[in-house]
Amino acid sequence: QVQLVESGGGLVQAGGSLRLSCAASGRTFSSSHMGWFRQAPGKEREFVAVISWSGGSTTYADSVKGRFTISRSNAKNTAYLQMNSLRPEDTAVYYCAATRGVIMATTPNGYTYWGQGTQVTVSS
Repeated sequence: QVQLVESGGGLVQAGGSLRLSCAASGRTFSSSHMGWFRQAPGKEREFVAVISWSGGSTTYADSVKGRFTISRSNAKNTAYLQMNSLRPEDTAVYYCAATRGVIMATTPNGYTYWGQGTQVTVSS
């Protein structure tokens, strides 16, 4: 069992930065791939980024590539999403998710555990 708690969301102007954190409880964090997803009002939940259990491999959605960076600290049981050059279209509730599967999934159904989400609002 893994419990995930996101933090770090807020209101920021376009061009600004935010760093999201995802704190995990349980012993399986270090063996779980960690993903970030987001969901805007009226839209489906979409993939943002994923990092392998070791931190050695990452994948990003094209829409955030070059602007967002996913990282993790297995010592702290925490995953991060550094978001730079934010745009109004990045406004959404951001969720972290964990999977012990082999594949670094880029779809929501590839994840077992989810946090409650944190709101990110980017004003123009």
